[in-house]
Amino acid sequence: MSKISWPYALLAALLCAAAWPARATDAAAFDAAFQQFQRAAAGDKGAIEPAAQQFGSLSAAEPADPVLLAYAGAATSMRATTTWLPWKKMSFAEDGLAQLDKALAMLAPAHEQPLHRGTPATLETRFVAANTFLVLPSMFNRQPRGAKLLDELLASPQLAAAPLGFRGAVWLRAGVAALNDKRTDDARRWFQQVISSGAPQAPAAQAKLKELS
Repeated sequence: MSKISWPYALLAALLCAAAWPARATDAAAFDAAFQQFQRAAAGDKGAIEPAAQQFGSLSAAEPADPVLLAYAGAATSMRATTTWLPWKKMSFAEDGLAQLDKALAMLAPAHEQPLHRGTPATLETRFVAANTFLVLPSMFNRQPRGAKLLDELLASPQLAAAPLGFRGAVWLRAGVAALNDKRTDDARRWFQQVISSGAPQAPAAQAKLKELS
């Protein structure tokens, strides 16, 4: 069985920099879970289990919320990096992907309204799923769907009205994806957009631009 390991640090760089406010309802619980998720995505393996448990509990309490389920799925998939047992790695990864797939399937017109942190649920759910799919090992064959979700986000008319922190995260991810695909002109364009907009991800975009110079 191949070792399952993927760069969640990128997810942390995208999400940690996006400091848009949580919704008033359950804001404290969401923020606590999100802080654990940030730490887990940044490489703190001790935060993975708390993130998965907290978002899992929030999702169980609000089963109609696709954003909570998406974060629960992303955190569950991270649990694959915490064990050496191949069957457990696969189980965690597959369970997390199943949650993400369910969250995406739940999306409906009602989710086009802002839910958490002023961002439409349809955008945030797709973004969390896209980030997870794009960093999974190729054995899961999720990169094409991750790329499609990212393209849908970039083309969505709702993106223009989303908080700047969220838009910056999406643009930065688009730049990284273009860089990975060796589309340097596209990568440079997205990184420049992050910087010119004054998004919180501007320092990360500047660092990426230096890689292209």
